[in-house]
Amino acid sequence: QVQLVESGGGSVQAGGSLRLSCAASGFTSSINCMGWFRQAPGKEREAVARINTVSRSPYYADSVKARFIISQDYGKKTVYLQMNSLKSEDTGMYYCAARRGGCYSAVNVANFDYWGQGTQVTVSS
Repeated sequence: QVQLVESGGGSVQAGGSLRLSCAASGFTSSINCMGWFRQAPGKEREAVARINTVSRSPYYADSVKARFIISQDYGKKTVYLQMNSLKSEDTGMYYCAARRGGCYSAVNVANFDYWGQGTQVTVSS
């Protein structure tokens, strides 16, 4: 089993920054893909970013490109999401996700096996 624990959420004004962290524990040797999703009230969970933990190849949703950066601790199953130039539409619950094996090109909820409990991000305008 794999456990994911997120931290770093909070409230910030538009234009500000936050950094989210996600630490994986348990049987993590098979995990080669980790990512971040978010869900706003009344909306579906959507992909934000993901990274192949072997190649470090990243993916970003169009809505966050050039503002968010996903990174990892080398050799660890810990990923970060640096969020800059935050907008009110970035508000939501942010979830860390992990997948056994490598990343699929399609980044969606169905392609991930493990989920964290979520951390709230609120951006006020």
